[in-house]
Amino acid sequence: MAAAPATSSAPSFSTPTRPASDPSSVRFTRAWGKGATAARARRMSAVRAEAVDASISPTVSALRPSKTMAITDQATALRQAGVPVIGLAAGEPDFDTPASIAEAGMNAIRDGYTRYTPNAGTLELRKAICNKLQEENGISYSPDQVLVSNGAKQCITQAVLAVCSPGDEVLIPAPYWVSYPEMATLAGAAPVILPTNISENFLLSPEILAEKISEKSRLLILCSPSNPTGSVYPKDLLEKIADIVKKHPRLLVLSDEIYEHIIYQPATHTSFASLPGMWERTLTVNGFSKAFAMTGWRLGYLAAPKHFVAACGKIQSQFTSGASSISQKAGLAALNLGYAGGEAVSTMVKAFQERRDYLVNGFKEIPGVKISEPKGAFYLFIDFSSYYGSEVEGFGTISDSESLCIFLLEKAQVALVPGDAFGDDTCVRISYAAALSTLQTAMVKIKEAVALIKPRVAA
Repeated sequence: MAAAPATSSAPSFSTPTRPASDPSSVRFTRAWGKGATAARARRMSAVRAEAVDASISPTVSALRPSKTMAITDQATALRQAGVPVIGLAAGEPDFDTPASIAEAGMNAIRDGYTRYTPNAGTLELRKAICNKLQEENGISYSPDQVLVSNGAKQCITQAVLAVCSPGDEVLIPAPYWVSYPEMATLAGAAPVILPTNISENFLLSPEILAEKISEKSRLLILCSPSNPTGSVYPKDLLEKIADIVKKHPRLLVLSDEIYEHIIYQPATHTSFASLPGMWERTLTVNGFSKAFAMTGWRLGYLAAPKHFVAACGKIQSQFTSGASSISQKAGLAALNLGYAGGEAVSTMVKAFQERRDYLVNGFKEIPGVKISEPKGAFYLFIDFSSYYGSEVEGFGTISDSESLCIFLLEKAQVALVPGDAFGDDTCVRISYAAALSTLQTAMVKIKEAVALIKPRVAA
């Protein structure tokens, strides 16, 4: 495999030196002589002895940076340098925020609604969230059981920090969103990865869950529809999982439902907290970024029993305080669009489904590729492992998901995310939150690049 070019984000500094021919330099040397040189050496030695301790917390040092963001930043840098890279790494809808939502945000600014809000979020937004959860998800909460934060990611992080202690275990089905294990690490807990299989649509097997639960298990994280696979958990499977969870009084469930509205029929969404006996032990996370194309507004929410929400709110009060007042007005407008986001969201979902169908059909034409057709979200998680071990002239060996993505970035100028970032090195993730015309161009380039890979030679 060809080595990736070495890069460094650390700035390079150089100390300007005075030329030897500079008269002032000569005068300095004559005036102070060798004694001054020795004294200067002693002073420099003392400075070195008193150097600042630049060590980093072991907990933070153990965190891995988001590979999704790293690849997105790399693709952006290449585009700025004039390389026409197609970025299919980030999970960001290409649609504009619906006009009525944007207008609500602008009106908030015009009306001077630009001051701090309550830490937990405005009462009107929390009431609207409670109504949404009751009508769309069949789960009942009061405003003091809802916490509004700066994005769903903050909600999840605070939830993990609030309920996990050092030595606890967090159960995470793989493939997983890149941040889940790092959040567990930040809380001092150990991520325990539960394997799934593409042949079973990457859905967690109840048997695997039962096998992995221990007395240290504190939290099970479920994401449906899933990032990175697009899989949707059917209700009957969630019920089986709930039956296992019930047997372990200490085990809680964090249900990440940020993609719930981006779902393709006949698949349907079930909130885990709506299942019998699960309300008391479920922390439900949702937000506005994906379905409403509001990524930059940074607005999410957590709904859970009051004591969990209060604990998360305590963290938030010392961390960021309340979410943007302007974004909260926009979020209220989003919830007023109607059931499941109304026509605005429905239009986006139809476009996502058209893109999904195009890519699924296109990748089926590439020999050796395995696909689990996504039922929701806007990602394809495709198994390219049949190409591992193959050679490419002028590049080297395709040995894993990362080398494949480097190859596709170099040869096809398409940025994808290696599956190892999600806990499954056999696959790569493709975001189809991009225009169909962009995806069509990317597909042509990917097929041309893959055709350059020489099949493995049997030993």
